[in-house]
Amino acid sequence: MPHSRALRNTSSTVKTPRRPYEAERIDAEMMIVGEYGLKTKREVWRVRLILAQARKTARTLLTLDEKDEKRIFEGAALLRRLHRYGILEDTKNKLDYVLSLKVEDFLERRLQTRVFKQGLARSVHHARVLIKQRHIRVSNQVVNVPSFMVRLDSQKHIDFALSSPFGGGRPGRLRRAKNASNASKEAAASSD
Repeated sequence: MPHSRALRNTSSTVKTPRRPYEAERIDAEMMIVGEYGLKTKREVWRVRLILAQARKTARTLLTLDEKDEKRIFEGAALLRRLHRYGILEDTKNKLDYVLSLKVEDFLERRLQTRVFKQGLARSVHHARVLIKQRHIRVSNQVVNVPSFMVRLDSQKHIDFALSSPFGGGRPGRLRRAKNASNASKEAAASSD
């Protein structure tokens, strides 16, 4: 009996560039990595693949007739999904606008960027650390994935986790040690 992981169908989540050593592309990717505090260029490539898939869908739907059922149904679904995540504005309600999307539109909706923009972190790098160390929650769910795509309706519910020292939870290890040493110093001073 084969393992269940051998039976899984997997698809690629990243598409590597055709030319690995193209200076302009490398510089542009490094700018994006620095601006959004990404860990590797692989994260840029993953978002670029998602964008390419959305644009490809929009292109194929635009070739169909305007009254075609497939274009109406799938086009509305694609636009609804992009509106829900805030990638596309509500006023832009046509498939043509999907073709003009950029990688930055998707990166703006990541939890890491949202935490920084809301002022919960001092920088995008600090935001990534806070998320990975489980200090951030979205609604009541602690999220420790920096690439989590934040929907418009859950954007206002981003806050510190209740179990986090920043959110009023138990103090961290160093704070507890400092409090214990201060308490022992006060006890020694009061006994004298």
